[in-house]
Amino acid sequence: MNKNRYLLCILLCGVLLYYGVPRLSPFSEGAEGIFAITWLAFALVVIAGNLTALLYTPKKSKIAKKSYNKVQKKKKIYYYQ
Repeated sequence: MNKNRYLLCILLCGVLLYYGVPRLSPFSEGAEGIFAITWLAFALVVIAGNLTALLYTPKKSKIAKKSYNKVQKKKKIYYYQ
């Protein structure tokens, strides 16, 4: 589930970059240039963070899943009347 969220965030950031980069001018004077550089830096941080999380999430082992299923199978509830 989390991998889907990371991928969605990366894709949305890519769409925002595709839409926003042609309209930004980082070489402008004053506040406009500072805003453009800051916006691009934040977009880079978002992509880097989500890509890192996507690539370095630990994989679920099959052994852990099997032991969890065994524990659940052993639990039985008996109803006495």
